[in-house]
Amino acid sequence: MNPLAPDTAASDVIIETRDLSRIYPGVTALDSVNYRVYRNKVNVLIGENGAGKSTMMKMLAGVETPSSGQILLEDQVVTLHSTHQAEKHGISIIFQELNLFPNMNVMDNIFIGNEFFQRGRINEKYQYALAKSLLERLELDVDPLTPLGELGIGHQQLVEIARALSKDTRVLIMDEPTSALSQSEVKVLFKVIEQLKRRGVTIIYISHRLEELMEIGDHITIFRDGRFICEREVRDASIPWIIEQMVGDKKKHFDYQPAPQGETVLEVKGLTALHQSGGHKLNDVGFRLRKGEVIGIYGLLGAGRTELFKGLIGMMPCQQGNIHLNGECLDRLRFQQRLKKGIALVPEDRQGEGVVQMMSIKSNMTLSDLSLRGFRRAWRWLNPGKERENVGEMVQQLAIKVSDAELPVTSLSGGNQQKVVLGKALMTRPEVVLLDEPTRGIDVGAKTDVYHLIGRMAHQGLAVMFSSSELDEVMALADRILVMADGRITADLPRSEVTREKLIIASTPQD
Repeated sequence: MNPLAPDTAASDVIIETRDLSRIYPGVTALDSVNYRVYRNKVNVLIGENGAGKSTMMKMLAGVETPSSGQILLEDQVVTLHSTHQAEKHGISIIFQELNLFPNMNVMDNIFIGNEFFQRGRINEKYQYALAKSLLERLELDVDPLTPLGELGIGHQQLVEIARALSKDTRVLIMDEPTSALSQSEVKVLFKVIEQLKRRGVTIIYISHRLEELMEIGDHITIFRDGRFICEREVRDASIPWIIEQMVGDKKKHFDYQPAPQGETVLEVKGLTALHQSGGHKLNDVGFRLRKGEVIGIYGLLGAGRTELFKGLIGMMPCQQGNIHLNGECLDRLRFQQRLKKGIALVPEDRQGEGVVQMMSIKSNMTLSDLSLRGFRRAWRWLNPGKERENVGEMVQQLAIKVSDAELPVTSLSGGNQQKVVLGKALMTRPEVVLLDEPTRGIDVGAKTDVYHLIGRMAHQGLAVMFSSSELDEVMALADRILVMADGRITADLPRSEVTREKLIIASTPQD
């Protein structure tokens, strides 16, 4: 297959790479890639985790430098050694993982490193007005002086987008921009993208939501295993064709096989958590979870799914209610004590709460188990041999694509980093596993890996709860589905009674 369409005029291309490669120790992330970005279009880039998408974007944004090859902007070879240098050329990026400062307010996050000065001082009045205008464009009703840490992940994502819009951008890279957004927020984002196109801004858009790509995209490019596979106009593509090009001969399939269920392992009654400003994070939540059972939690953004998991693990205080694990009350126990008792959490915010970026893959994976039963040979001393052995087994079990577990965890793709976080949870040998949006930002193939892992955990007798904002995912995986809205459980449906209509109705907040 000819990698580049010969009938495309050169003037239609704003960015081109020629034989671009990026090699890490033991891993070729990009292998002689010829990639083109078309002017004033939404250029969709898709591929499985580890395909090289984020690596390509990091090089275009100046975060990484190529091992070999060239980047051309407007037919001129450019060298991009920093994001600041890329921004001077008009290239901005919205990263998949939030790159914000929760201890600063929204306005300062939008303009950090790009402040407006007047007579040697920051013009805060002008910045406030501009920030308010940007937030209104995104239909985000938040005061610019609000501390960012008070916002949820979805609203923080919109602040990240506002920061990119505040710059003089010709090419805007969006890496999984909707992964934490509600459906209404996604519609707003799509409207903003159309506005940007009319203003002459070129968009590079990465997402694993195929229906979303078909709706917003103009041109699609597919990577696989660090290589360019093909490109096509979106109007000439179909979802089956996209999946076929993405996975090649590695097609994977998931068949739901319910596991035998045992006695109740986790029982929750009347769990209630209050906002400091009033209202409920959780409102009288109660349920039972049995060994071998998989419960899916479905709800819209802000429904209380993350708060429920944090309340169960002890990361968020609850004013009322009881939590019993194997009949033992956990109410007075802190996070570390609940971890020892057998509850593990894979958090939604992979970068902020899941991995320590400066540490290796091995150290990240064993971090939760160091103070438990795992790798201590004697007091204060670790058993490095046992640590390496257990990590090696977990890397193989989870099919993590890495040649050496001593490499930095940041050398992995987003999907493989997620597998490291999953491995860290399993290293604690839990009885109950809580998975908060475990497939957020993960491609078709990696999602299937996670689905199989959930099935294996259930068949091994573990009790599993996972949250997801994807209807099809919840319906495919769960023995039972709990629907949440406004911090309450609004429906408790066995698999045999689940329909899309029931889930949508129950997830809609009632006035």
